[in-house]
Amino acid sequence: MVAQPLPPPNIYLPPATTVMLRLSHIATAISAVLVSLPAAHAVDGESAPRFETHVRSIMKTHCWQCHGEEEQPEGQLDLRLVRFMEKGGESGAAVISGKPDESLLYQRLRDGEMPPDSSKLLSAEELKVIRDWIAAGAETVRPEPEAVDAASFITDEERAHWSFQPIVRPALPQVANGQAVVNPIDAFLLAGLEERGFSFSPRAAPHTLIRRLYLDLHGLPPTPEAVASFAEENNADTWLKLVNQLLTSERYGERWARHWLDVAGYADSEGYNDVDAERPHAWRFRDYVIRSFNADKPFDRFIREQLAGDEMVTSKQNNLSAADAELLAATGFLRMAPDGTGGAVPDANVARNDTIADTIKIVSSSLMGMTVGCAQCHDHRYDPISQADYYRFRAIFEPAFDWEKWRNPSQRRISLYTDDNRAEAARVEAEAKKIDAERSKKQSEFIGATFETQLAKLPAEIHEPARAAHKVDAKKRTSEQTALFKKHPNLNVTSGSLYLYDKKAADQLKKMADDATKVRAKKPKEEFVRALNEVAGRVPVTKLFFRGDHDQPKQELTPAGLTVISETAELNDIPADVTDIATTGRRMALARRLTSATHPLTARVIVNRIWLHHFGRGLVTSPTDFGTLGQAPSHPKLLDWLAAELIDSGWSLKHLHRLILTSNAWQQQLRNSDDQDVADPDNELYGGARLLRLDAEVLRDSMLTVAGKLNDKAFGPSVPVMADRVGRFVIGKENLNAGRPGAKIDMKGEEFRRSIYIQVRRSRPLSVLDTFDRPVMAPNCDMRRPSTGSTQSLLMMNSDLLLDYSRHLAARLAIDAGDDVVQQIQLSWRLVYSRPPEHSELDAATAFLAEQTAIFAEQAAYKPNEKKPPARTAALEAVALMCQMLLSSNEFLYVD
Repeated sequence: MVAQPLPPPNIYLPPATTVMLRLSHIATAISAVLVSLPAAHAVDGESAPRFETHVRSIMKTHCWQCHGEEEQPEGQLDLRLVRFMEKGGESGAAVISGKPDESLLYQRLRDGEMPPDSSKLLSAEELKVIRDWIAAGAETVRPEPEAVDAASFITDEERAHWSFQPIVRPALPQVANGQAVVNPIDAFLLAGLEERGFSFSPRAAPHTLIRRLYLDLHGLPPTPEAVASFAEENNADTWLKLVNQLLTSERYGERWARHWLDVAGYADSEGYNDVDAERPHAWRFRDYVIRSFNADKPFDRFIREQLAGDEMVTSKQNNLSAADAELLAATGFLRMAPDGTGGAVPDANVARNDTIADTIKIVSSSLMGMTVGCAQCHDHRYDPISQADYYRFRAIFEPAFDWEKWRNPSQRRISLYTDDNRAEAARVEAEAKKIDAERSKKQSEFIGATFETQLAKLPAEIHEPARAAHKVDAKKRTSEQTALFKKHPNLNVTSGSLYLYDKKAADQLKKMADDATKVRAKKPKEEFVRALNEVAGRVPVTKLFFRGDHDQPKQELTPAGLTVISETAELNDIPADVTDIATTGRRMALARRLTSATHPLTARVIVNRIWLHHFGRGLVTSPTDFGTLGQAPSHPKLLDWLAAELIDSGWSLKHLHRLILTSNAWQQQLRNSDDQDVADPDNELYGGARLLRLDAEVLRDSMLTVAGKLNDKAFGPSVPVMADRVGRFVIGKENLNAGRPGAKIDMKGEEFRRSIYIQVRRSRPLSVLDTFDRPVMAPNCDMRRPSTGSTQSLLMMNSDLLLDYSRHLAARLAIDAGDDVVQQIQLSWRLVYSRPPEHSELDAATAFLAEQTAIFAEQAAYKPNEKKPPARTAALEAVALMCQMLLSSNEFLYVD
């Protein structure tokens, strides 16, 4: 396509306020690293710093690994209690009350001698806290325990952290403008706005709302007909009906499953190293997630199935029912972590334990919103999670993974062959064997007749010896018989040489063999599921690994949940083993614990993630970290109300969707208030909608939809990805010739399927999705972070993919709108933007098409030719160029 230079697409650049927001985020992160230290501390009086509230977290972060957690503290100095500091170690007292400059602890920290790692030195503010605390008398909040043990590891201050508190449904706040409240969500948000003197923004325009809704729930744009219908009847009843309609569509599950697959770390390859072996059966977990979302499976059951679906199976493993096969597929959640144990790795034991560690990270971050993995090598530096806690949590999964009796990926797969499959396979095999028997009989007849024909050409005296030798297997013939056939090679008539003597007979035998092969092809194909299960009767022991090193095992530990949660919530213990089922039951016990109404984390974590995907920002902006370093909720009462509502609704996500989508808060237009921009630059108060960039998959799927090429086939094996001739990863079947791509294989429309069905290879990210920030699972994705870069503009301007999509859209316009240029322009706007063009846009587009058509018409490739007509007319190519500009524009790339 050659024409005047295409103006660069209007890729969105963040306004100054957004840059300010990013600076605000950086400042917030720095504050978190400082462990939420107060800005200043008085040296005397009630506000003087205390060990538990101000100093302990600094010691824990920087000092305890050497001076507390070891069996023998460095220099005999233990910094976990104040009296230990005052007693001191080999160098004397570390803290002298009221005298910071004479205290060895402060001196060593101030002079940068400790910690020994120069990259982990205390900040100026942290040093000030230590100095002020010593100067104020090195006080504690309460009397210290007699000894440092598990009971005293967690302080009251740590137990009081917001995310460890019980979920209690709060009362609805009172608001001045009650008419703006449609449901409780509005009440909580409006109360915060009114406190600052603000209110909600007006409701968005109908075409904006319906486009936002479709992209939110389906990840696809609405049809022009749907937009027009909604615009005619834009009211609350119609809106609720539309929301319900979209929630009952299978497209909903395909969109929202993608969100869960991100946090689950879904991939169609093993990762871990450069080999990145394929996972041919991982797609069953993806399909399970889609079906679960479409069915509105209660989320508590969804969690139980993923953690312990194998413990819920009732049929025999060699004859699984469809329902039980689905339960096993659910445990694919625990098989998504990178796993290199199926091939060569430098250290097999390290690889095994890495897979377990990554699985624990996926489970704890997705369901608990906690960075449990930080306690693998030492006590968690910020949250009340001990290293023993980590290994007790790991013990829950140990029987299934069992690193000392490891099963590699191929050994863990479970056959889905049933008794009916085996019976059908036996029936088909019997049918094929009949053909084999007939063929064998014919072959013997053909070989015998051909042998006699050849024998007749030889002297009569050798006929009988030759016949006797021919009946004997070639390997068992006597030396005389072997010599006879060597002298007369034409007598070597076998199944392999028959074609040399009687081609017609050989062809008949080949056809019969082909017939048998075709019959055998009717056998049910043996399929497998990627699952996690336990080996019955084996319960491995879990030991704490000193500094996370499996070669340095310490004490044995029994399975348990996090201690801080057990102390703050009424939850059942996790048994080491149960007798009523074949497995230990540990993972099912964990699942029940996590989905208990008294568990403080799970429901909060899930509703926050749902909120994040609807609004582009979570009530907690660190969705996988509800700990000390994570962000506190902007609206804690709303978070708790939503969590309680999720539980009381029977863990229905669709109920939560309806609440959010029918609220005034979600239906607002983009905020347009200078006062709010200044007072609330990050829109934490939700005084208007947030401008959001389309996710990579939504962008590709939307282009396919408007171009009329989307293949809506659901489920099944992933569509493969390959490297093209220039090294880009594209959709296609590998066809290598001497290591280089060979002829292109027809994908038969599979290349136009939704992005969720495209293979996710860790080492082969699909180029168009990679450019627009589809995450690489390492091991999972906590939250997508859209970027704005030049490669995105270049892709939209120059890639073959965009040219193809643009031409498909142009062809659709030519069919649906005919040759009328005005009709083509109007339809293109309705398809791409979900609105008609304004008069100025219509005039500009009309002039642009006329100009470009004239330019293309002068080029040889578009001139009429009797011998070889042009593939596309100048007019159609001009429309394609316009379509490319529309697809590259901000209005298409963003949703407002």
